[in-house]
Amino acid sequence: MSGRGRLSPSFDPLLLARIEDAGLNASAPPQQRWIDGWLVRFSPGKAKRARCVNAVAVGRLPLDDKLALAQAVFAEAQLQPVVRITPFSQPLDLDAQLEARGWARIDDTRVMVCAALDGPAEEPLPAGLTWQTLGQSAFAQAVGLLRGSPLSQRQAHAQRLDLSPVPFRALGIRREADGALLACGQFAREAELVGLYDVFTDEAVRGQGLARRLCVELLARAREVGARTGYLQVDADNHAARSVYRRMGFADAYAYHYRMPAEAGGV
Repeated sequence: MSGRGRLSPSFDPLLLARIEDAGLNASAPPQQRWIDGWLVRFSPGKAKRARCVNAVAVGRLPLDDKLALAQAVFAEAQLQPVVRITPFSQPLDLDAQLEARGWARIDDTRVMVCAALDGPAEEPLPAGLTWQTLGQSAFAQAVGLLRGSPLSQRQAHAQRLDLSPVPFRALGIRREADGALLACGQFAREAELVGLYDVFTDEAVRGQGLARRLCVELLARAREVGARTGYLQVDADNHAARSVYRRMGFADAYAYHYRMPAEAGGV
């Protein structure tokens, strides 16, 4: 999957289009506006999908005019401009046009899909560990602390979850001896689609199967409320996580990446 990405022939393209929409809904921040067919998001949080341009429609304005308008929004929000490139981006040659303007490509990502959530079977937690349901603000603080995110990003994440048009449910794994949160994650359900988000394990306890148990439990709870098809987004070079997801029945469905002005120097 190179360039602007292709849709995997293993999946119905209409299903993948719905999953792209569901992902946009699940990542919607309160800070967003439309600019000539572009959904411009400018949340101060960590997630790029909540602070980037999603080029949903072709629009009518010349590309340079739209870029200028979008960049003004990012500048006002004190954020660096970022454009998300997917197989659905419009115009079709947007990626090539941005590359020709010197916009650098970053963060190659895979959308993985499990078309039928049949299992795997749930696994009990090891002795001394317990499940904990987390509220939205508590989850944003917890996963932010595990990641080492600054307070401003944790607060922006909590705000986005509290105001999300799609309901989220969050779950953590705690150690009973000291109450330490070892792993956490959440799911967002829209109709029969469920997305896994913000699955994170404390570095000190990785490799013990906690992420797999957490994802299996999240999907089991999602099935209880009507979910039938799962999706997630994962860095292309996160081979360990992708291997876990493949064993759970997920497969690469399409790729996306971001473009930003080369002079911005990273985000």
